[in-house]
Amino acid sequence: MPNIESKQEVVLEIKEKLSRAKSAVLVDARGLTVAQDTAFRKTLREAGVDYKVYKNTLVSFAIKDTEFEGLDKYLAGPTALAVSYTDATLAASAIDKQLKAMPKLEFKAGVVEAHLYDAAGIKAVAGIPSREELLSRLLGSFKSPMASFARLINAIVEKQVGPAEPVAEAVASEA
Repeated sequence: MPNIESKQEVVLEIKEKLSRAKSAVLVDARGLTVAQDTAFRKTLREAGVDYKVYKNTLVSFAIKDTEFEGLDKYLAGPTALAVSYTDATLAASAIDKQLKAMPKLEFKAGVVEAHLYDAAGIKAVAGIPSREELLSRLLGSFKSPMASFARLINAIVEKQVGPAEPVAEAVASEA
């Protein structure tokens, strides 16, 4: 009995995590050394990604009748689940950064905002910048034309009146 109850608790734990998740990524971490696995887990934790190895059957029960149900066909062999609660691309990009240092680490599949991706698709999702980075790029693109316009106006004023200091003096003398 206690074994069934403990398994039900794990299934409920997975369901609770996935109910709050923006994305979930399945990873095959076979072949990592203990040191590599420890460093990998630490990096993901610092990035805000929840990472844990679960039995495939328990994950299969947990994802049944959810938006993550498509992951079921990828639950073969050792599988770890990485979940991001804040940014949809965070889990995939945090794992992707580690792939270079740990070539044995592999994407299996993932669900990002209710869309199922295979390993190649998740790799592509990992290349998408985070929401904050996209917003900063957008604001930078807004700022750039305004800064150029301000420099142009300043150049016109300097050409007609002279350097900026005499302009300030001319405005002060008119007042």
